[in-house]
Amino acid sequence: MDNYKVTTNISLKNSETKIVIDDAEKELKKVRKKLGKLQDTIYAHGKYAVLICLQGMDTAGKDSLIREVFKDFNARGVVVHSFKVPTELELKHDYIWRHYIALPARGKFGVFNRTHYENVLVTRVHPGYILGENIPTVNSVDDIDDAFWDKRFEQINNFEKHIAESGTIIFKFFLNLSKEEQKNRLLRRLEKQEKNWKFSPGDLKERKLWEKYQECYEDAINRTSKPHAPWYTIPADDKPTARYMVAKIMYDVLSTYKDIQEPELDDDIKANLKIYKEELNNE
Repeated sequence: MDNYKVTTNISLKNSETKIVIDDAEKELKKVRKKLGKLQDTIYAHGKYAVLICLQGMDTAGKDSLIREVFKDFNARGVVVHSFKVPTELELKHDYIWRHYIALPARGKFGVFNRTHYENVLVTRVHPGYILGENIPTVNSVDDIDDAFWDKRFEQINNFEKHIAESGTIIFKFFLNLSKEEQKNRLLRRLEKQEKNWKFSPGDLKERKLWEKYQECYEDAINRTSKPHAPWYTIPADDKPTARYMVAKIMYDVLSTYKDIQEPELDDDIKANLKIYKEELNNE
């Protein structure tokens, strides 16, 4: 799976969007059980947090991936945040604030369904949205120049470096969907009544900006894939394979943290285990 870790500049135009792994659903069930057990150990250990960032175009499969990958997790140890359009309160703070307060505590997993990267993706495609942030130095779209985006990427890199140094293990997955497959999935939303609710006319408007989004994703990934917070580009045209790949990467990386162990009992408790058992059995 290391082939999908971004360590040098990539081109999304030349990257694969579809691979099919045999028995992906069966393999996913195996690895997510292992992840569930590992989650218990991380929770008991209590020194690391795990942040999973999911990005992708509309219909890339983020929601179903979350449902399937984390199915065997203990609910108390994982929290999912789906970031929508910023609220009035969130706009009164800097753009990272709402993400910072949603970070997982040590011992827990946090899943960001769309992330702080929306602030260099959607806002870059639609720079007028930045005006809603009421930044003192930005009075018009003309103030949003290359230097503005350079600074924003620097802020994001600093944010991730800080939380990584504080004990958060970061995974960033870009679900790399093809334009043709997105068309097929949008059509299914229109054709199947039970999926109609997922469709929005805005999806078609954003689809017309596909090439611009791809440029922004590529730039963001290349600028922010770091050893402490790497990006993984996951071929997303086949959903079962994408889910398995995400779970396998997470398990393989987390397994390298050999210091993550369940805490040992105090010597006094160990020495008296037999007594405690006898006390319970003699009730």
